[in-house]
Amino acid sequence: MPQRFTPLRIIIVNPSAGLEGEEQADPQIEARNRALRIALLEAGYQVIAVLPMDTLVTDHIRKLQPDMVIVDAHSGARDAVDSVVLASRDDPRPIVMFTDDEDPEAAKLAIAGGVTTYIVKGLQVERVRSILEVAAARFARDQALQAELAQARSALSERKTIDQAKRILMRLHGLSEDEAYARLRKTAMDQKMKMADLAQKLVDASALLG
Repeated sequence: MPQRFTPLRIIIVNPSAGLEGEEQADPQIEARNRALRIALLEAGYQVIAVLPMDTLVTDHIRKLQPDMVIVDAHSGARDAVDSVVLASRDDPRPIVMFTDDEDPEAAKLAIAGGVTTYIVKGLQVERVRSILEVAAARFARDQALQAELAQARSALSERKTIDQAKRILMRLHGLSEDEAYARLRKTAMDQKMKMADLAQKLVDASALLG
């Protein structure tokens, strides 16, 4: 049975539209934005908002909680990228940027700033779905790698704390390393605590008592 496609809820941020002081948006910008919305709808996505680049864009993204944000910029839009990344800091999501800016430095800055996928002059209807699917897959992979890295760092930190606690017990009670470890383990089990948490308490107490 084929897997059912679950449409993503998408917000489009258009930094070039609705600039302050303009009586109406540039027709080319409007046509580009309309083409993107049509492409997304035809690909089965839900466009829940199209936002201009203003001081409220960060709040709107946080409130609406989209699955993905698309920055549709005629040229480089560093402020838009910064705002979208800021809005996604606590709730990470894929960020895709379509632009006509061929400056490689702009692409480097966007990716370094948190953009998942940076597409130059690639706004073709037939490519939109595949681009977003790749962006979503890349984002999921990156999140998994970050989680693995965080877990590894946490395990290393816990191991160092346990080693510190063992050295304290060895010094205070004349225990061997194995004996100190066994005492920590038994005490943690008796108190229904993680060994790392018990070890941290011992290290903190030792530092307090000098």
